[in-house]
Parts: sequence; C-alpha cells; structure tokens
Amino acid sequence: MPDQLSSDLASLKIDRNVRPKGRSPIGAIITTLLLLGAAGAAYKFGLPYLESAVFKTEVETTEVITVSPAQASVELTSTGYVVAQRLSSVATKVAGKVKVQHVKQGAKVKAGDLLLEIDTADQKAGIASADSQAAAARARVATAKANLLDIEQQTRRAMSLSEAGIGPKGTAEDLVARSGSVKAQVQAAEAEARAQEALAAALRVNLVSYTVVAPISGTVVNKPPQVGEFVGPQPAGIAIDMGGVQIADFSTLMVETDVPEQRLSQVKMGGPAEIVMDAFPSKRYRGKATEVTPKVNRTKATVTVKVAFVDENEGVLPDMAARVSFLSGELDKEAMKTPPKTVVPASAVADVQGGKVVYRVEGGVVRMTNVTLGPAVGSGFEVLSGVSSGTKLVSNPPQGLADGQRIKERNAR
Repeated sequence: MPDQLSSDLASLKIDRNVRPKGRSPIGAIITTLLLLGAAGAAYKFGLPYLESAVFKTEVETTEVITVSPAQASVELTSTGYVVAQRLSSVATKVAGKVKVQHVKQGAKVKAGDLLLEIDTADQKAGIASADSQAAAARARVATAKANLLDIEQQTRRAMSLSEAGIGPKGTAEDLVARSGSVKAQVQAAEAEARAQEALAAALRVNLVSYTVVAPISGTVVNKPPQVGEFVGPQPAGIAIDMGGVQIADFSTLMVETDVPEQRLSQVKMGGPAEIVMDAFPSKRYRGKATEVTPKVNRTKATVTVKVAFVDENEGVLPDMAARVSFLSGELDKEAMKTPPKTVVPASAVADVQGGKVVYRVEGGVVRMTNVTLGPAVGSGFEVLSGVSSGTKLVSNPPQGLADGQRIKERNAR
C-alpha cells in the first residue's frame, strides 16, 4: 500500500520542463498587440465622445448670410411684415343664413361687386304682410268715402225738405253729425293705409341689407361664409367673427418694420431700400421709406417705419416676413438682376482630410458638413453647396471638435 500511494502521488507531480500543447509565444504577442491597439483606438476616438457627454465645449457661433450687390451701401437692416394699407372687412347688417356665395378666397373684386346674398324669405313675408294690411286700409278708405258721399247726399236732401217745410229739421241735423263721424273714419283709414305703405317701403329698403357688396377693389383674403352658414352684424368691441369678407388692396402693400429708436436717424424719408422676402430669399425688391408712425413702442424701444415697393410686388402677400435694408444710395435696376450670393465666414471653414468642412449647430450639437466653396467675398467665401443662408455655424472650430459633440454657445443670449 505505501508503494501504491507513493506511485499515485508521483503521477500528480508537474513537470516544469514540458511545455503545454497548443500554446505559442507568437499568439500571446499578437493578442497583446491587439489589446493595445484597441485601447489606443478607444482613447483616440472614444475619448472625445466621452468628453462631449460629460463636458460641453464652449464655442462662438456665426451664420451663413446672403450678400447682394447693395450690401456695400447698407446703412441699417431690420425685419418686418407685409401689411396692406387699404384693408376692408365687410359684413352683413342683419342676421341670417347665406343663400348665395358669389366669391371665393383669392378672388379679385371691384368696388360694388356682389359678394354674398342672405336669405330674404322672412323679410319678403313681412313685406307681403305689410302690403296686404295697406291694401285693406285703402279698401276701408274707399268704403268710408263711399259712405260719406251717400250721407252727404242724404243730408242735402233732408236740408231741402226741411227748408221747404216738408221734412223734419232733426233728420237733417242727424245726417250732418253722421257725416262728421264718417269723415273721421276716412281720415283714420287713410292714416292707417299710409302707415302700412311706409312699413312696406321700409322693409323693401331693408332688403339691401341682405346683400354684401365690395366697398373697395382688391383681393378676397379670407374664406367667405359658405351657403347655409349663419352670419350676422359684428358686435362693437367684441372680437367675434360673425361671418364677413376681408378685401385687401394689394397695390397698397408695404413692409412695416420696427427700427430701434436710437437708430431712427439713419432712416431717411423717401430714401432707397432693398426688400428681401423670407419666402423668396433669392429675389430682391426695390423699396422706398415713406412713413414713420407717430408712436414709439416703449416696451421694445422701436418705431415702425413703412417701406413701399417701387416696382411690381408680384408674389408678395399680406403678413409675409421681410428683411429691409436701408441704403445710402439708389439701387440701379440692372444691378437688381444680379443674383445675391450665399457667403460663409472664413472663420467657420476648417480643413479636414483635405476637404473643406463647417460645423453646423443644431440643438446644442455640432454636425460636421462638407461644403463646396467659390471665390472669396469680403471676409468669407461664396458657398456653392452644403449649407444655406441663415445656417448657424461654429466660428473658429477648436481642435478636436467632433461630429455629434455637444457644445455651449459662448455668444448666446
């Protein structure tokens, strides 16, 4: 037994001089190198994302702008909205249901054109009733006059008989009294007939109130009431739409823009201006400052300036947003045909892997965007593709700024 136990224990002894099968030092070296490479990549590429998740890089921002040939003569730029200076809201004078709709939204009308017709069934029934009562009163007048004529003949006969001593004098006196009563009846019937005729005439005149006509020439800008819809007169001082038609004269469209009070001196009445609509950023209109409203908004410290369109304002609609540039010199009509250029500031352009990129700011996150640049324009470059006017960009992007990194705007208000 001791020999057997010694033999078993000897079989469990590890021989240090024998290498395990399947294990090579080359494989261990490769595994180590792979682990080191993965750690380096994680440090190089993952660290910026880790830093951006924990810390927000503070950056300055700028914007892509649109530059026109008039940019060199711009004295002041402000924003505003297009407003029709001649606007009419017309409604019916009486309450009722729309019977006929003659216009639709966007229709062009002239002063006096029929817009709506209100159901006149009740009004016409009232006119018919007044006419019938007036006819009955006139019939009573005729009857009373016939009775009066008969009594007057009887009175003359009775007076003749009384004077001849043939008939009693009292009969003649009774007939005279009756004739006076009948005269009063005639007068009352005539008065009633005139009253009913006046009522019928008034109801006929009021029929005009059941139609809505255009007070001015222009374009219908709202959706008129539909057939069967109940409409009524607009209550004074109450902002309830009882159903009406709004007409705007597009020939009186102007841009009303708020100018800071301290910079109002830079606006000259009759001076030239350039108008750019937000809806048509590549199209420019010649304008002219025409009026300053005689009131200052103390809350915003601004004054409203009205700018008229010098040329055709095709495509411009009320309440469109616009940007007005007040100029030091008159714009040449030929120069207006030169399209504006979209310019990106040179400080926002960076070189990444041999290409030009910018960093767009979207909701506190930067997005690296490739751009195609054209010739230099002032302190920037014309951008041919990649970003559009108004895009917010990072100015002087810091080293290591990564796509998708969260940032904080240093010049944000």
